[in-house]
Amino acid sequence: MTCREFADFIGDYLTDDLPSTARTGFERHLELCPNCRRYLRSYEETVKLGRHAFDDEDALLPPEVPEELVTAILAARPRWIDPPCEVLAFVARASHRS
Repeated sequence: MTCREFADFIGDYLTDDLPSTARTGFERHLELCPNCRRYLRSYEETVKLGRHAFDDEDALLPPEVPEELVTAILAARPRWIDPPCEVLAFVARASHRS
């Protein structure tokens, strides 16, 4: 597995959606590549921080966040995603598949 393939599969790996043969290659690459180990730690931390961003449901967005951006994000998310923290996980997975 290459570093690029590693990055493509990271979302599926973290959600346990990676087939066992690909998971074996992924984990082997992880053992051998210090850059991808750092990338995985960073990715996991980003998802963790993103989930905590929604801890306070009553929190207001900072005034510098454009309303158009919020509207676009909410319009683009799939309707079956209800909890906001799942939006980040979905976006992360989708961005690594394209």
